[in-house]
Amino acid sequence: MANPHIAFLGIGLMGAPMTRNLLDAGFPMTLWNRTRSKCDPFRDRASVADNPADAVAAADIVITMLENGDVVEDVLVRQGVMDTLQTGAVVVDMSSVQPSLARRHAAMATEKGAGYLDAPVSGGTRGAEAGALSIMAGGEAADLDTVKPVFAALGKATHIGPVGAGQLAKLANQAIVGVTIGAVSEALLLAAQGGADPAAVREALLGGFAGSKILEQHGQRMIERDFAPGAPARIQLKDLRMILDEARAEGLTLPLAQQSHNSYQSLVANGHADVDHSGLLLELEHVNGARLGGGPKPGKKT
Repeated sequence: MANPHIAFLGIGLMGAPMTRNLLDAGFPMTLWNRTRSKCDPFRDRASVADNPADAVAAADIVITMLENGDVVEDVLVRQGVMDTLQTGAVVVDMSSVQPSLARRHAAMATEKGAGYLDAPVSGGTRGAEAGALSIMAGGEAADLDTVKPVFAALGKATHIGPVGAGQLAKLANQAIVGVTIGAVSEALLLAAQGGADPAAVREALLGGFAGSKILEQHGQRMIERDFAPGAPARIQLKDLRMILDEARAEGLTLPLAQQSHNSYQSLVANGHADVDHSGLLLELEHVNGARLGGGPKPGKKT
Protein backbone atom coordinates (compact mmCIF):
# COMPACT_ATOMS: atom_id res chain seq x y z
CA MET A 1 0.00 0.00 0.00
CA ALA A 2 1.95 3.00 -1.35
CA ASN A 3 0.23 5.87 0.39
CA PRO A 4 -2.66 4.64 2.54
CA HIS A 5 -5.38 7.00 3.69
CA ILE A 6 -5.60 6.88 7.49
CA ALA A 7 -8.68 7.54 9.61
CA PHE A 8 -7.53 8.42 13.14
CA LEU A 9 -10.18 8.24 15.85
CA GLY A 10 -9.26 9.82 19.18
CA ILE A 11 -7.19 13.02 19.22
CA GLY A 12 -6.26 13.17 22.90
CA LEU A 13 -3.04 13.29 24.91
CA MET A 14 -1.59 10.41 22.88
CA GLY A 15 -3.56 10.76 19.67
CA ALA A 16 -2.59 14.36 18.97
CA PRO A 17 1.20 13.85 18.81
CA MET A 18 0.72 10.57 16.94
CA THR A 19 -1.42 12.37 14.37
CA ARG A 20 1.22 15.07 14.02
CA ASN A 21 3.91 12.47 13.31
CA LEU A 22 1.75 10.70 10.72
CA LEU A 23 1.00 13.98 8.95
CA ASP A 24 4.70 14.88 9.01
CA ALA A 25 5.39 11.50 7.37
CA GLY A 26 3.08 12.45 4.52
CA PHE A 27 0.03 10.27 5.15
CA PRO A 28 -3.36 11.65 4.04
CA MET A 29 -5.66 11.61 7.05
CA THR A 30 -9.23 12.03 8.20
CA LEU A 31 -9.68 12.77 11.89
CA TRP A 32 -12.50 12.37 14.36
CA ASN A 33 -12.74 13.16 18.05
CA ARG A 34 -15.73 13.35 20.36
CA THR A 35 -14.67 16.89 21.29
CA ARG A 36 -14.29 18.23 17.78
CA SER A 37 -12.14 21.21 18.79
CA LYS A 38 -9.24 18.88 19.57
CA CYS A 39 -8.91 18.34 15.82
CA ASP A 40 -8.53 22.09 15.17
CA PRO A 41 -4.69 22.18 15.22
CA PHE A 42 -4.68 19.83 12.22
CA ARG A 43 -7.45 21.38 10.10
CA ASP A 44 -5.02 22.76 7.54
CA ARG A 45 -3.42 19.36 6.99
CA ALA A 46 -6.21 16.80 7.43
CA SER A 47 -9.94 16.37 6.93
CA VAL A 48 -12.16 16.40 10.02
CA ALA A 49 -15.25 14.18 10.07
CA ASP A 50 -18.49 14.82 11.92
CA ASN A 51 -18.74 11.21 13.13
CA PRO A 52 -16.51 8.13 13.20
CA ALA A 53 -18.46 6.26 10.52
CA ASP A 54 -17.89 9.08 8.04
CA ALA A 55 -14.22 9.24 9.02
CA VAL A 56 -13.54 5.65 7.98
CA ALA A 57 -15.63 5.52 4.80
CA ALA A 58 -12.65 6.04 2.48
CA ALA A 59 -9.88 4.86 4.82
CA ASP A 60 -7.35 2.13 4.03
CA ILE A 61 -6.20 2.05 7.67
CA VAL A 62 -8.36 2.92 10.68
CA ILE A 63 -6.51 3.75 13.91
CA THR A 64 -8.32 4.05 17.23
CA MET A 65 -6.63 5.65 20.25
CA LEU A 66 -9.42 5.82 22.80
CA GLU A 67 -9.65 5.77 26.58
CA ASN A 68 -11.01 2.30 27.33
CA GLY A 69 -12.79 -0.73 25.97
CA ASP A 70 -16.27 0.70 26.48
CA VAL A 71 -15.41 3.72 24.35
CA VAL A 72 -13.80 1.55 21.66
CA GLU A 73 -16.89 -0.66 21.57
CA ASP A 74 -19.12 2.39 21.28
CA VAL A 75 -17.12 3.93 18.43
CA LEU A 76 -16.46 0.76 16.45
CA VAL A 77 -19.84 -0.91 16.87
CA ARG A 78 -22.59 1.41 18.07
CA GLN A 79 -21.40 4.40 16.04
CA GLY A 80 -21.11 2.34 12.87
CA VAL A 81 -17.41 2.10 12.08
CA MET A 82 -17.56 -1.64 11.49
CA ASP A 83 -20.53 -1.17 9.14
CA THR A 84 -18.72 1.48 7.09
CA LEU A 85 -15.32 -0.21 6.71
CA GLN A 86 -13.98 -0.68 3.20
CA THR A 87 -13.23 -4.24 2.15
CA GLY A 88 -9.49 -4.71 2.54
CA ALA A 89 -9.07 -1.98 5.14
CA VAL A 90 -7.16 -2.72 8.34
CA VAL A 91 -8.46 -1.67 11.75
CA VAL A 92 -5.65 -0.92 14.21
CA ASP A 93 -6.81 -0.51 17.80
CA MET A 94 -3.97 1.22 19.65
CA SER A 95 -6.09 1.71 22.79
CA SER A 96 -5.65 -0.50 25.85
CA VAL A 97 -8.63 -2.87 26.01
CA GLN A 98 -9.44 -6.36 27.23
CA PRO A 99 -7.87 -9.13 25.08
CA SER A 100 -11.34 -10.70 24.75
CA LEU A 101 -12.70 -7.46 23.29
CA ALA A 102 -9.87 -7.31 20.77
CA ARG A 103 -10.76 -10.83 19.64
CA ARG A 104 -14.42 -9.86 19.30
CA HIS A 105 -13.62 -6.82 17.18
CA ALA A 106 -11.21 -8.84 15.04
CA ALA A 107 -13.99 -11.33 14.26
CA MET A 108 -16.32 -8.49 13.28
CA ALA A 109 -13.67 -6.97 11.01
CA THR A 110 -13.11 -10.34 9.35
CA GLU A 111 -16.83 -10.61 8.59
CA LYS A 112 -16.54 -7.28 6.75
CA GLY A 113 -13.53 -8.43 4.74
CA ALA A 114 -11.17 -6.20 6.72
CA GLY A 115 -8.02 -6.91 8.71
CA TYR A 116 -7.47 -6.18 12.39
CA LEU A 117 -4.52 -5.59 14.70
CA ASP A 118 -4.60 -4.93 18.42
CA ALA A 119 -1.58 -2.68 18.83
CA PRO A 120 -1.43 -0.93 22.21
CA VAL A 121 1.59 1.21 22.96
CA SER A 122 4.04 2.07 25.70
CA GLY A 123 6.13 5.21 25.99
CA GLY A 124 3.57 7.79 27.12
CA THR A 125 3.21 11.26 25.70
CA ARG A 126 6.98 11.71 25.47
CA GLY A 127 7.28 8.62 23.32
CA ALA A 128 4.32 9.71 21.21
CA GLU A 129 5.84 13.14 20.62
CA ALA A 130 9.24 11.68 19.72
CA GLY A 131 7.83 8.97 17.44
CA ALA A 132 9.46 6.45 19.75
CA LEU A 133 6.53 4.38 21.02
CA SER A 134 6.86 0.67 21.70
CA ILE A 135 4.02 -0.89 19.70
CA MET A 136 2.84 -4.37 20.74
CA ALA A 137 0.96 -5.87 17.80
CA GLY A 138 -1.36 -8.86 17.84
CA GLY A 139 -2.88 -10.24 14.65
CA GLU A 140 -1.98 -11.65 11.25
CA ALA A 141 1.53 -11.04 9.93
CA ALA A 142 0.08 -9.90 6.58
CA ASP A 143 -1.91 -7.14 8.28
CA LEU A 144 1.18 -6.06 10.18
CA ASP A 145 3.14 -5.87 6.91
CA THR A 146 0.43 -3.60 5.49
CA VAL A 147 0.63 -1.24 8.44
CA LYS A 148 4.42 -1.27 8.97
CA PRO A 149 5.06 2.04 7.14
CA VAL A 150 2.47 3.68 9.41
CA PHE A 151 3.98 2.18 12.56
CA ALA A 152 7.45 3.36 11.45
CA ALA A 153 6.27 6.98 11.88
CA LEU A 154 5.08 6.23 15.42
CA GLY A 155 7.79 4.03 16.91
CA LYS A 156 8.96 0.43 16.88
CA ALA A 157 6.46 -2.42 16.38
CA THR A 158 6.91 -5.96 17.66
CA HIS A 159 4.65 -8.79 16.48
CA ILE A 160 3.60 -10.46 19.73
CA GLY A 161 1.33 -13.19 18.34
CA PRO A 162 -2.31 -13.69 17.35
CA VAL A 163 -5.12 -11.20 17.99
CA GLY A 164 -5.27 -10.36 21.70
CA ALA A 165 -1.55 -10.94 22.25
CA GLY A 166 -0.77 -7.26 21.87
CA GLN A 167 -3.19 -6.45 24.67
CA LEU A 168 -1.67 -9.17 26.85
CA ALA A 169 1.75 -7.59 26.31
CA LYS A 170 0.33 -4.19 27.28
CA LEU A 171 -1.12 -5.69 30.46
CA ALA A 172 2.33 -7.10 31.26
CA ASN A 173 3.81 -3.66 30.62
CA GLN A 174 1.28 -1.94 32.88
CA ALA A 175 1.82 -4.46 35.66
CA ILE A 176 5.53 -3.63 35.64
CA VAL A 177 4.86 0.10 35.38
CA GLY A 178 2.32 0.18 38.22
CA VAL A 179 4.39 -1.90 40.61
CA THR A 180 7.62 -0.06 39.75
CA ILE A 181 6.09 3.41 40.27
CA GLY A 182 5.07 2.21 43.73
CA ALA A 183 8.57 0.90 44.42
CA VAL A 184 10.22 4.14 43.28
CA SER A 185 7.81 6.18 45.42
CA GLU A 186 8.61 4.12 48.51
CA ALA A 187 12.37 4.12 47.89
CA LEU A 188 12.64 7.89 47.42
CA LEU A 189 10.42 8.66 50.40
CA LEU A 190 12.39 6.22 52.59
CA ALA A 191 15.69 7.83 51.62
CA ALA A 192 14.40 11.37 52.07
CA GLN A 193 12.88 10.70 55.49
CA GLY A 194 16.21 9.35 56.66
CA GLY A 195 17.99 12.53 55.65
CA ALA A 196 19.32 11.64 52.18
CA ASP A 197 18.89 13.91 49.18
CA PRO A 198 16.30 12.09 47.02
CA ALA A 199 17.66 13.68 43.83
CA ALA A 200 21.14 12.36 44.63
CA VAL A 201 19.71 8.94 45.53
CA ARG A 202 17.91 8.79 42.18
CA GLU A 203 21.10 9.76 40.36
CA ALA A 204 23.10 7.06 42.14
CA LEU A 205 20.49 4.35 41.58
CA LEU A 206 20.26 5.05 37.86
CA GLY A 207 23.73 3.57 37.45
CA GLY A 208 22.88 0.24 39.10
CA PHE A 209 20.44 -2.66 38.88
CA ALA A 210 17.60 -0.44 40.11
CA GLY A 211 17.95 1.82 37.08
CA SER A 212 14.86 2.04 34.85
CA LYS A 213 12.86 4.47 32.76
CA ILE A 214 10.42 4.70 35.65
CA LEU A 215 13.18 5.79 38.03
CA GLU A 216 14.62 8.11 35.38
CA GLN A 217 11.46 9.86 34.22
CA HIS A 218 8.91 9.37 36.98
CA GLY A 219 11.48 9.59 39.75
CA GLN A 220 12.33 13.03 38.38
CA ARG A 221 8.62 13.94 38.26
CA MET A 222 8.30 12.96 41.93
CA ILE A 223 11.28 15.06 42.96
CA GLU A 224 10.01 18.06 40.98
CA ARG A 225 6.41 17.36 42.03
CA ASP A 226 5.38 17.60 38.38
CA PHE A 227 2.21 15.52 38.19
CA ALA A 228 0.64 17.06 35.08
CA PRO A 229 -0.76 14.04 33.30
CA GLY A 230 1.04 12.18 30.62
CA ALA A 231 -0.79 9.01 31.62
CA PRO A 232 -3.55 9.83 34.15
CA ALA A 233 -3.83 7.77 37.32
CA ARG A 234 -7.39 6.73 36.42
CA ILE A 235 -6.05 5.07 33.26
CA GLN A 236 -3.39 3.21 35.24
CA LEU A 237 -6.15 2.05 37.61
CA LYS A 238 -8.25 0.87 34.65
CA ASP A 239 -5.30 -1.11 33.31
CA LEU A 240 -4.64 -2.70 36.70
CA ARG A 241 -8.28 -3.75 36.91
CA MET A 242 -7.91 -5.45 33.52
CA ILE A 243 -4.71 -7.15 34.68
CA LEU A 244 -6.47 -8.61 37.72
CA ASP A 245 -9.52 -9.63 35.66
CA GLU A 246 -7.29 -11.43 33.16
CA ALA A 247 -5.33 -13.07 35.99
CA ARG A 248 -8.54 -14.37 37.57
CA ALA A 249 -9.67 -15.74 34.21
CA GLU A 250 -6.37 -17.62 33.95
CA GLY A 251 -6.49 -18.87 37.55
CA LEU A 252 -3.59 -16.69 38.66
CA THR A 253 -3.00 -14.66 41.81
CA LEU A 254 -0.83 -11.55 41.34
CA PRO A 255 -0.16 -10.06 44.80
CA LEU A 256 2.01 -7.14 43.66
CA ALA A 257 -0.44 -6.10 40.95
CA GLN A 258 -3.26 -6.34 43.51
CA GLN A 259 -1.44 -4.08 45.96
CA SER A 260 -0.63 -1.60 43.19
CA HIS A 261 -4.31 -1.62 42.18
CA ASN A 262 -5.38 -0.92 45.75
CA SER A 263 -2.98 2.02 46.04
CA TYR A 264 -4.17 3.57 42.77
CA GLN A 265 -7.76 3.01 43.82
CA SER A 266 -7.11 5.02 47.00
CA LEU A 267 -5.27 7.71 45.03
CA VAL A 268 -8.24 8.14 42.70
CA ALA A 269 -10.74 8.01 45.57
CA ASN A 270 -8.83 10.81 47.28
CA GLY A 271 -9.40 13.14 44.34
CA HIS A 272 -6.34 12.52 42.19
CA ALA A 273 -7.88 10.73 39.20
CA ASP A 274 -6.29 13.08 36.69
CA VAL A 275 -2.77 13.43 38.07
CA ASP A 276 -0.02 11.58 36.22
CA HIS A 277 0.37 7.98 37.35
CA SER A 278 3.70 8.96 38.92
CA GLY A 279 1.46 10.87 41.36
CA LEU A 280 1.04 7.60 43.26
CA LEU A 281 3.62 9.28 45.50
CA LEU A 282 0.78 11.51 46.74
CA GLU A 283 -1.06 8.50 48.14
CA LEU A 284 2.09 7.22 49.84
CA GLU A 285 2.62 10.66 51.39
CA HIS A 286 -1.01 10.70 52.53
CA VAL A 287 -0.67 7.30 54.21
CA ASN A 288 2.56 8.28 55.96
CA GLY A 289 1.89 11.93 56.77
CA ALA A 290 5.18 12.74 55.08
CA ARG A 291 6.27 14.77 52.08
CA LEU A 292 9.07 14.14 49.61
CA GLY A 293 11.14 17.19 48.80
CA GLY A 294 10.75 19.15 52.01
CA GLY A 295 8.11 21.64 52.93
CA PRO A 296 5.61 21.33 55.78
CA LYS A 297 4.65 17.79 56.67
CA PRO A 298 1.08 16.98 57.59
CA GLY A 299 0.39 15.16 60.82
CA LYS A 300 1.03 11.46 60.56
CA LYS A 301 -2.06 9.29 60.29
CA THR A 302 -2.88 7.24 63.36
